[in-house]
Amino acid sequence: MNFNFSEEEEAVKGLAEQILDESTSFDRLREIDKDQAGPGFDQNLWSALAEANLIGLPLSEDHGGQGFSYMALCLLLEQAGRNLAPIPLIESVVYTALPIEKFGSDSLKKSLLGKVISGEAILTPAFFEIGDPALSRKARTQAKVDGEGFKLSGQKVCVPYAAAATKVLVSASSEAGLGLFLVDPNASGVTLEQQETTAHERQFVMTLEGVSVDADDVLATPGQGEEIFDWLEPRAATALAAIAVGVAGEGLRQTAEYTSERKQFGRAIGSFQGVSLRAADAYIDVEAMRSTMWQAAWRIDNGDSAVKQAAIAKYWACIGGHRVSHTCQHLHGGIGSDIDYPIHRHFLRLKHISMTLGGANEQLAALGARIAEEARSGMDAGEILG
Repeated sequence: MNFNFSEEEEAVKGLAEQILDESTSFDRLREIDKDQAGPGFDQNLWSALAEANLIGLPLSEDHGGQGFSYMALCLLLEQAGRNLAPIPLIESVVYTALPIEKFGSDSLKKSLLGKVISGEAILTPAFFEIGDPALSRKARTQAKVDGEGFKLSGQKVCVPYAAAATKVLVSASSEAGLGLFLVDPNASGVTLEQQETTAHERQFVMTLEGVSVDADDVLATPGQGEEIFDWLEPRAATALAAIAVGVAGEGLRQTAEYTSERKQFGRAIGSFQGVSLRAADAYIDVEAMRSTMWQAAWRIDNGDSAVKQAAIAKYWACIGGHRVSHTCQHLHGGIGSDIDYPIHRHFLRLKHISMTLGGANEQLAALGARIAEEARSGMDAGEILG
C-alpha cells in the first residue's frame, strides 16, 4: 500500500491550493451567505476550477476530463475543505457525474458530462428522506411507469443547491426496486422549499407530484439503482472524509496560531500544559482521519470495494472531527463562539459532514454487520480484516 503521490497528483494539490486560497476568505463566505438571490455557491470560484479543468479531474478524457485517480480527487476535496469552499463539488462530481459516467447511457454521458466539466451544468443528488440519513435502497418516493418514461411522487430533504441545479438525481422506488432519475428542478410538479442548515449550505425540501421523467433521463430503472448505490456509497463516504480532513486540519492550524499569540499571565496560552496536551490529542485525531481516508481512496483506485475502509474513514471523520472541532472552539475561549470570528465555521462544517450519510454509530453498525456477514460466509480472519 503506497500513499505517495505522483507528480501529477502533487501538481493537482498545488493548483487547487492556489486557486482556492486566492478565492476564499471569511468575508467572501459571509457574502455568499447573505446573497439570498444568488445560487448559494461561489460562481466565480466554480468558473475558475472549471477553467483549470479541476471539476473534471476524475472524469474520463473522452468526456473532456483528466482521468485522474480518486486519490487526486480527494486531494482537491481536502483543499476545498481546508478553505470551506462554497461550491457544489462533491454534489456535481461524486454523487452524480461519476455514477453517470460509470452506469449511464452514451446519450446521457454526452448530454451532461461535458457541461459539468466546463462548469456550465450543476448536478445535485436528492437521495435523502425524513428519518433516513443514509443512501436508502428503499425510497419512499415512488416511481411509476408512464409510457416509455416514469412519473415520480414523493418528498426529498436536504437537496443541496437544488434551485441552481441543471438536473437533480432523484432516487425513487417501485415494486421492482430502486431507480435513479434525473429531474429538472423547474419541471411541472416540482416544488422547492429552502431549509435552514447547520453549515450555511443552501439546501431544499424537494416535493414531487407526478413529475414526468423521459426515458433519456433515467440513470437506473427500478431494480438497478441498488447496484449504483453499492458502488457510490464508499466513494461518497471517502469524499466526505477528505473534506473533513481539510476542515479539521485547517481549524487546528488556526487554533495553534491563536494559542501561540494569545497571552495570559505573561505567557502564550499555547505554552500551558493543558492547552498543549489537548492540541496534541487533536493533532493525533487529524492524522487518524487522514490515514484512514487515504487507505479508502487507495483501495478505490486499486479496484477494491473499499466498503469497510470507507466506513472506517467516515467513522473517523465523525468522531475525530467532533473532538477536533470542540478542541478548536474551547482553546479559542469565548471568541470561539462568536459568529463574527471564523473558527466557528469549522465546527459547523464538521458537524454537517458527520450528519451526512450517517454518523459514527451508524458507521460502526454498518461495519459490524459487514464483518459478521463475511464471517458467516466463511472468509478467513485475514480477509475479513482487509
